[in-house]
Amino acid sequence: MSGPEVVRVVAPTERRNAASYDLDLLPTREVLRLINDADQTVPGVVAAVLDAVEVAVDYAVTALRAGRRVHYFGAGTSGRVGVVDAAELPPTYGSPVDWFCPHLAGGRDAMWGAVEDAEDDVAAGAAEARSCVQPMDLVVGLAASGRTPYVLGALRAAGALGARTALVAADPDAAARADVDLFIGLDTGPEVVTGSTRMKAASAQKLVLHAFSTTVMIRLGRVYSNLMIDMSATNAKLRGRMISILVEATGCPEADCTRALTAADGDLKTALVSLVSGAPVPEARAALVRSQQQVRDALALLA
Repeated sequence: MSGPEVVRVVAPTERRNAASYDLDLLPTREVLRLINDADQTVPGVVAAVLDAVEVAVDYAVTALRAGRRVHYFGAGTSGRVGVVDAAELPPTYGSPVDWFCPHLAGGRDAMWGAVEDAEDDVAAGAAEARSCVQPMDLVVGLAASGRTPYVLGALRAAGALGARTALVAADPDAAARADVDLFIGLDTGPEVVTGSTRMKAASAQKLVLHAFSTTVMIRLGRVYSNLMIDMSATNAKLRGRMISILVEATGCPEADCTRALTAADGDLKTALVSLVSGAPVPEARAALVRSQQQVRDALALLA
């Protein structure tokens, strides 16, 4: 009777870090310093792949403007990073909840704990992609090793459906780079704790996804200057932030901003256009519709 399948992964994230050979013998403060030193290398690694991230942004903007979606497929920590990034976009930018769709090997239960063999199920990844991916969508695979079967199964199925595909991996030489439209290879190297890709590899993925999705929201007109103008006010703090944003963006007194926001039925972007242009709320709203919700274009229409 044979046991469970065994795979020995050959990837930079599985190598031993020479700087941490004596990790378990070090004083607490020295362990913390060593981890922090390693973490400081991550932004430079991300800086090296910004050209590829720019292409991913262009792919995503094209897809979303065409009424399509962006999907994240991942397993373990990589998948959880994708879930968090996607979940934060609607409250931060007021984006439709189905613009960014995260898919985690093992489903919802895997968000809180390991689901046995879920990441090894190539058929499950392919089936998940076939159930929801459409032509012209952008499908982003997240895999620290660059070889996670669930992720690669999803990417292959998505490509066959006519979607654009991208892979974010912590192995710049991952064999799967040849199988996707766009490869983002992060050279994070060995982890302080060997194979613990929730450390540098995950930090790099988080930086890439946050830069990627934030820039997509900016390109789609959901930021004016450096202010969130499509945010959802779901609590008292955020309702106060909406007033603060209007004061910052327009220079108008708080009382005027509060009245404009009330007149716009709580729509921050409409209130902003009305205050800056001096146009009544209905005209501001109509200008935003004509400009596809681009504030600066709406203001130009009302000038």
